Amino acid sequence: MQWIDKLAEDYSSTYTSPLDDVLKKIYDDTMANHPEAHMISGPVQGKLLEFISSLLQPKYILEIGTFTGFSAICLANGLQPGGELHTIELREEDANTAWKNIVAAGMKEKIHLHAGDAREIIKTLPFKWDLVFIDADKTSYITYYEEALQRLSNRGFILADNVLFHGQVLEEKIEGKSAKAIAQFNNHVLNDQRTEQVFLTVRDGLLLIKNKY
Repeated sequence: MQWIDKLAEDYSSTYTSPLDDVLKKIYDDTMANHPEAHMISGPVQGKLLEFISSLLQPKYILEIGTFTGFSAICLANGLQPGGELHTIELREEDANTAWKNIVAAGMKEKIHLHAGDAREIIKTLPFKWDLVFIDADKTSYITYYEEALQRLSNRGFILADNVLFHGQVLEEKIEGKSAKAIAQFNNHVLNDQRTEQVFLTVRDGLLLIKNKY
């Protein structure tokens, strides 16, 4: 199912500022060599992440799901001086690739990479998060959301990726474990009286969430 018109996607890419050389290389290398390259944030989404971070100028960012480091670097570009981004990746091979990319981007002092289970690691990080980006296993999105919400700063925002899940959440009958989990997550956030949100139809869908009070 083509949930966003390709002509519109291509048009938006044409009229979005290009990635810098390091990010373009990471993106191109991932697309050419990774068997699950579709998981990377696209150039337009990457630029949007960078813009959101630059607007918020966060002190502490949490990213759940590093993949090859592309989105972490985009987000870290908006950190305030002395700020830190902590990113968590379950798969060791991806964590190793991401760290190489982070070093190549000159971000090793700003980005702290944690390898392992995010559900456990999040609890060990003693920060109030100004920005949280959730982009990991879909069946744990509600868990990640609840953990992040407990540790969100007064001005903090949560961004959840893949909330369209390849358009599968738009089907009358939703099939597949991950698609069902995303649909449940979307409804969980919708019905959460503590927060408010805006659903952005960028790439595979982004949900931007903040506390009401």
